[in-house]
Amino acid sequence: MTPHTGGIIFGLDPIWVATALLGLTYILIITERLNRSIIALLGGGMMIVSGVLSQDEAIAGIDFNTIALLTGMMVLVSIARRCGMFEYLAIWSAKKGRAQPWTMLLILSLTTAVLSAFLDNVTTVLLIAPVTLAVTRQLEVPPYPFLFAEIFASNIGGTATLIGDPPNIIIGSAAGLSFNEFVIHLTPVILVVMAAQLAATHLIWGRAMRATAAARARIMALDERAAITDWPLLYSSLTVIGLVMLCFVFARPLRLEPGTISLFGAAVLMLLHNIEHHSEKEKQSLKVTETFNEVDWITIFFFVGLFIVVHGFDVAGAIGVLSRQLLMATGGDYAATAYAILWGSAILSAIVDNIPFVATMIPLIKAMAPTFGAEHLQPLWWALSLGACLGGNGTLIGASANLTVAGIAERNGIEFSFLTYTKYAFGLMLISVAICHVYLWLRYL
Repeated sequence: MTPHTGGIIFGLDPIWVATALLGLTYILIITERLNRSIIALLGGGMMIVSGVLSQDEAIAGIDFNTIALLTGMMVLVSIARRCGMFEYLAIWSAKKGRAQPWTMLLILSLTTAVLSAFLDNVTTVLLIAPVTLAVTRQLEVPPYPFLFAEIFASNIGGTATLIGDPPNIIIGSAAGLSFNEFVIHLTPVILVVMAAQLAATHLIWGRAMRATAAARARIMALDERAAITDWPLLYSSLTVIGLVMLCFVFARPLRLEPGTISLFGAAVLMLLHNIEHHSEKEKQSLKVTETFNEVDWITIFFFVGLFIVVHGFDVAGAIGVLSRQLLMATGGDYAATAYAILWGSAILSAIVDNIPFVATMIPLIKAMAPTFGAEHLQPLWWALSLGACLGGNGTLIGASANLTVAGIAERNGIEFSFLTYTKYAFGLMLISVAICHVYLWLRYL
């Protein structure tokens, strides 16, 4: 992308201005002195005021598909939870796991990983997190380890397929890679990574978690059907959510974006939820207001600001410079290039959004065809996918699912700080990338 050079404040280099603003934004987010949505919006505003972006460019940088997806799914979850659906699932799953905290953490993590392979990661965590909170309340155990494990599971599971994570969709489209090729080449290593993640989670938290005998006995005695308080709403919610998920799977042949599907599904469920009060405008207004009040607007506006900040960093040319320096450092060696792509993608994707990074790397990898041969580029695509998708686990701002879970946690009074998350996550992310390094070495290099 051509750097924007017109109107930069004091005639400064746009790359340095964008880098300084990105760095300052992230530092302020890490310190947690101010709400992260305020910081992100201020950072996005400074990208415009400083001249790095025009207002039109800033608006173009906002991924409205993600915003629509988040908002629509939050509305769906807000309405669906009123029928007692999530309490039902929590009690049912807890009883299946014999009310053992570690067993429940395992079940929820694996469920998250499998769903994330076929649905958007954000959609998956929006559906799983309410169940998790209900489970932990019933078991009287801390919810943080469960939510942490689900973030990792969502990003790991999403790496396994073409449709599981946006970077894979971009790579598959650019390189002409099929759904089956992603499954054949990436799923084997993802299974190993997931097993390692579950083992690490067990060592850090699982083996120390205990539910009291009274809590376990109370859960095993519960009747999950009694948790359903509104059966018509349950049927409506299951029908709409099921159709939304089906549309996600067939989004490409339907020529619909996930954001459109999500918002349309939310509108349909709101209609079904309010149609019985069609003659009571005041009651409709109260119910709609209640639903919209439960949307996590802090997370929504944080994404708006962060999209603008990262887009400014990209438009200024900074991501391109970093990518080229990364490749120049390998000296043209094939294996070294693959490892550099893997590790560089992982580290940078933990810091900046992986979508613009992947979009910048694609033409650079394509340009290597004369050097390495077009038939030898495929392992480089796998290295880019594994690094970009798994690297998002490294920090709280590395992937959309991370921030979504953090927002849900904070709305429920659960502390989910940047530093605490990164303390555990960055090392675990490096272990997962190291496993991928060995996999690439054994299979391709």
